[in-house]
Amino acid sequence: MKPKALILAAALAMSTPFAATAEMPGMRGTQHIGITVPNVDEAVEFLVDVMGCESFFSFGPFGPFDDDWMTKNLNVNPRAVINVITMVKCGNGPALEVFQYSSPDQDPSPPKNSDIGGYHIAFYVDDIHAATQYLKDNGVRVLEEPHPLTGTGLEGMEWVYFLSPWGMQMEIVSAPNGILDEEQNNRAFWSPKSDS
Repeated sequence: MKPKALILAAALAMSTPFAATAEMPGMRGTQHIGITVPNVDEAVEFLVDVMGCESFFSFGPFGPFDDDWMTKNLNVNPRAVINVITMVKCGNGPALEVFQYSSPDQDPSPPKNSDIGGYHIAFYVDDIHAATQYLKDNGVRVLEEPHPLTGTGLEGMEWVYFLSPWGMQMEIVSAPNGILDEEQNNRAFWSPKSDS
């Protein structure tokens, strides 16, 4: 194949959706997302009082252990301690398992999206402009203004990033009329606004 043909073939392969081929027994979907914060009480206060989530229960501490249980089971420093975990649910979506760790090798800086292991959590809202203004009115640092996602399978969606008080990247999204991929391929991308 000529170089341009190879580039075109690679571009087409990357733009083609893949159907699930794995068969993990009984897999149904995302049950929870774990996040580590510097202070569980302050994080849960933000999630409840600003984001409108519901706090369920807390448990812990776990550790310190004399052996390497923490490394074998959680891939963290053997002397790490989970001070407390609080379970939080935000609307119609997976729960958040909010951890507060202490560890000799803990990095206090949240990863950026560009870092390996970087991540963010996106919350669906009905009106992204009203939600953006609400965040600003509550002293939340919003990065720029909502942007449309054009030229992608998510066309029809708008998004904007914001930072939690502890510096974690979060996002609000809205697609009141659906997204292009759903329309073109007659399939539903999961949304918290429906049972799909």
